[in-house]
Amino acid sequence: MTTTIERGRPGTRPVKAAPPNRRPGRIRRIGLPYLLLLPALVLELLVHLVPMVIGIVMSFKVLTQFYIRDWGSAPWAGLDNYSLSVDFNAPVGEALLHSFFVTVAFTLLSVALCWLIGTAAAIFMQDTFRGRGLLRALFLVPYALPVYAAVITWVFMFQHDNGLVNHVLHDQLGLTDKPSFWLIGDNSFYALLTVSVWKGWPFAFLIVMAGLQNIPRELYEAAALDGAGIWQQIRRITLPSLSPVNQVLVLVLFLWTFNDFNTPYVLFGRAAPEAADLISVHIYQASFVTWNFGAGSAMSVLLLLFLLAVTGVYLAVTSRGRRPADA
Repeated sequence: MTTTIERGRPGTRPVKAAPPNRRPGRIRRIGLPYLLLLPALVLELLVHLVPMVIGIVMSFKVLTQFYIRDWGSAPWAGLDNYSLSVDFNAPVGEALLHSFFVTVAFTLLSVALCWLIGTAAAIFMQDTFRGRGLLRALFLVPYALPVYAAVITWVFMFQHDNGLVNHVLHDQLGLTDKPSFWLIGDNSFYALLTVSVWKGWPFAFLIVMAGLQNIPRELYEAAALDGAGIWQQIRRITLPSLSPVNQVLVLVLFLWTFNDFNTPYVLFGRAAPEAADLISVHIYQASFVTWNFGAGSAMSVLLLLFLLAVTGVYLAVTSRGRRPADA
C-alpha cells in the first residue's frame, strides 16, 4: 500500500492512495481451477451421468427384444416395471427379494472379513523386522492382479476332480468325506465369499496401514509405561485413532462389494447358482438373458436408490458421532 505526503506542510496526514483494481486477476485466479476441471466434468457426464439418465428413461418403457433396435419407439410402461419388481408375491419380485437378501449377507460378511484381516495385517506390519517390505508387497498381490486373471485361477482351484481346494481339504487334510462341489449348490456362496475376501482385504490393509502412519509412537510408549498391554493399546489408541479412516473404508468396501459384478460373473458364468445369486448378476440376467431391459433398468434404479439411502444414513450417523469429538 502506498501513501503520499504533501511536502512543506508540517502536520499534514498521509493520504492513502486508491488501491488498484485487482478484480480481473482475482477472477482469473478463482476460475482457473474450474477451467482445469472442465474436461474431467465433461467426461464424467458422458461416461456416467448420460447412461444413468438413459437407464432411468428405459425403466419407464416396455423395452423388450422387439424394440431393442429402436428403443426410443418402445411404448411407455409408467410404473409397471417398478410394480413388477417390488411385487414379492410374484415370481419376478420374489426372485429379486431373494437375490437382495443373498447380496446383503454376502456384503456384510465380506466387508467384515476384509476389514478384520486388513486391520490385523496392518497392525502386525507396524513392527520392524527383516523381510517386512517383501511381505508387504506379497500382501498387495491379490489387489494388484487383474480381476479376470485372479478369478479364473480360483475357478480352476475350485474344480471338483482336480482342484487344489479339494486336494488340500479332502486328500491332504481329510476334513471332508468326499470332494465337494464348490461352484454349484450351497457351497457356491462360500466359494464366492472366499474369492471376494481374498481379493478385497489387501485394499483394507493398504488404507489402514496408511492411517497408522499418523498415530504418534509416543502414545504407545506412554501406554506401555503405564502398563497397558498390546490389546489395550489396540483398543484404547489404535482403533479410536483409526475411526475416521475406518468410516470411509467401510463405506467404500460396502459399495464396491454390493455392486460387484465381475467376480460372480467370471466365477459362475451367466447363470449364477441360487445360493450365490447376487443382485448385480440377477439384474444382468433380467436384462440380457430374458431380454426385458425395462424391468432390468427398473431394478437398477431401485438398487441405486437403496445404495443412496444407505450411504446417506451411514454418513449422517457417522458425522453425528464425530461432532462431539470435533467440538
